[in-house]
Amino acid sequence: MRTHHPRASAKLPARFRLGLVALVLLAAACGGSQPAATSTTQAAHFPLTITRPDGVAVTITHQPHRIVSLSPTATEMLFAIGAGAQVTAVDDQSNYPANAPMTKLSGFQPNIEAIAAYTPDLVVASEDLGGLVHGVQALNIPLLLEPAAKTLDDSYRQLNELGTATGHVAEAGSVVSKMQSQVRTLIALVAKPSRPLRVYHELDNTFFSATSATFIGQVYKLYGVANIADGAPAGASDYPQLSAEYIVSSNPDLIVLADTKCCNQNLDTVAARPGWSAIKAVRSGQVVGVDDDIASRWGPRVIDFMQAVAGRLQLIETQAA
Repeated sequence: MRTHHPRASAKLPARFRLGLVALVLLAAACGGSQPAATSTTQAAHFPLTITRPDGVAVTITHQPHRIVSLSPTATEMLFAIGAGAQVTAVDDQSNYPANAPMTKLSGFQPNIEAIAAYTPDLVVASEDLGGLVHGVQALNIPLLLEPAAKTLDDSYRQLNELGTATGHVAEAGSVVSKMQSQVRTLIALVAKPSRPLRVYHELDNTFFSATSATFIGQVYKLYGVANIADGAPAGASDYPQLSAEYIVSSNPDLIVLADTKCCNQNLDTVAARPGWSAIKAVRSGQVVGVDDDIASRWGPRVIDFMQAVAGRLQLIETQAA
């Protein structure tokens, strides 16, 4: 028989506090953002050259109008900065926004011929897999690599870089300014905890997690929360697989489930795991599910992820008061 595990101790305060976070963010976005640019090519001059992370200089001779994106995060960024109309094809993982032209193209196993069939004038990817760089360069098509961000500054840099590459400099700058304002607001909203708080971020139900060396981990670091994945055995990767015993003994105050879609995880499934009913986060109902995609991408929707975490951290402090 399953033991009952309460969710939040008081549902109304939880809703109120989450709503407060959203309202303050809305005010920050409306009051602190810069006016949108009226020209998509303002401060963009072609031809231009961008140096990729691998040190290769990429020359873009004209404003691209047939962009192929093989990175879900890059796809989100391109649409966020107003370059969506220039995107002609995206990979099979680019499921946001809904109007992104999803195809069978793969960013993990790129097919150069299939990419070339879309006659792109710019290709954007996150990694050089399957000979992508060599194959695209052979076709004389500009290729930008936008690897997984480590920090928010990396995300801002990529947004600005894509803005330059697509002729949306002002729009990209506006998106970055809005994100920066929202991040500052969220950090200010989360008061310094009265006691050290610990978080466990779950990537899947085999207990893979993310340390503070990752983009995900940086978010928790900004909030001053201790990440239990940082205590993984020496030599573990930035995305270590933890043991159930280690997680239980770490007794996190907050559990964030980034496997709600892939693995259907929630408070009930977590509470049913052997020994997990003793964890603080489970006993107090501080197990929050987040959209897997939002939690794994480093584009503008990171604000949604940060908002969910901020709301829960505020609730934990309220319960402790």
